[in-house]
Amino acid sequence: MRKHLLKPAAAGLSLALLAACTSVVAPLLKPDVSTEITKVKAGDYELDPTHASVLFRINHLGFSTYVGRFETFDASLTGDAADPASSRVEAVIDMTSLDVANAPFATELMGPDWFDAEAFPQAVFRSTSVAMTGDTKAKVTGDLTLHGVTAPVTLDVTFNGAAYDRLRGADVAGFSAVTTIDRTVFGVSKFSGLVTDTVDIEIQAEFMKQ
Repeated sequence: MRKHLLKPAAAGLSLALLAACTSVVAPLLKPDVSTEITKVKAGDYELDPTHASVLFRINHLGFSTYVGRFETFDASLTGDAADPASSRVEAVIDMTSLDVANAPFATELMGPDWFDAEAFPQAVFRSTSVAMTGDTKAKVTGDLTLHGVTAPVTLDVTFNGAAYDRLRGADVAGFSAVTTIDRTVFGVSKFSGLVTDTVDIEIQAEFMKQ
């Protein structure tokens, strides 16, 4: 009987000790994130896919805003805070990784009437210019290739901050970006005028210095 009573007590003590350790260690591990763009070290950065997302939103007949996301993508960043205009970004999205929380409908959207992901399995963005519009804001213009069509797109980018992350053992820079595209420009035209043609895109990304 005593052993049975000791087990919950020991478990509770362990949890208390773990919580105490976490409260002591957390301040030491928490990155000292700075929103000064000069804090971003020059060099090559790769995306941390576990802390990134690509979402799109489209108005559905006026009833709702339909939201989807892509689960598989990669990106790279090369730049120097002393010369932001020389920065370059490239991103590749696996169009077959579409997730709309409904597998049959995702299959339909990846089919020939919409994204035609079998014929065009990737969407690619390559930046062509970077223009700072504020201390933490920039417009990043580039060529987006989607559904076999390439057209210019401008991203409104916010620099969220940079710091050395002890947990990942790397210098990390975080960004948010939004843009709006006309899907018909890229040949995704089914139900054009019925389902809105404009698509809002949101990107969250953390890059680790290589």
